Amino acid sequence: MVETDQPAGGRFVGAEHRFAVRVYFEDTDLSGVVYHANYLRWMERARSDMLRLAGIDQRDVFESGWGAYAVADLTIRYAAPARLDDAVVVASNVVRATPARVVIQQRVSRADVVLSEATVTAALVGPDGRPRRQPAAWLEIYERLIGEGKNA
Repeated sequence: MVETDQPAGGRFVGAEHRFAVRVYFEDTDLSGVVYHANYLRWMERARSDMLRLAGIDQRDVFESGWGAYAVADLTIRYAAPARLDDAVVVASNVVRATPARVVIQQRVSRADVVLSEATVTAALVGPDGRPRRQPAAWLEIYERLIGEGKNA
């Protein structure tokens, strides 16, 4: 693989991670609009890429047997539909972090039209399914992003 053949991972604009998505036919339902669960898929991809770009190595923590993130709470609101071939952006912001959890607000927009908004709480859980402390380095990254978000 040539280095330029890497998948798009989005980018940070200040503390906000922005992840561009194109709506494909497979994303739509029989009514021609994006199926509601696909917004969740896009948000998951955006969160994963945001964490990777911020320096959080989820794979290493998982493979070491320490744990993995699990969605503990999710609130979502759908405001307007996306349609075939739309270019949309998932904007993600870390708004709170505790020793075992991180709260991320996400917004899917087409130009200046908000299509969907969500607040996601992810908890780090061990192989036994119980909450675990996040690595200290991760908490430092989250605090930096939260601080940058407040100063924006």
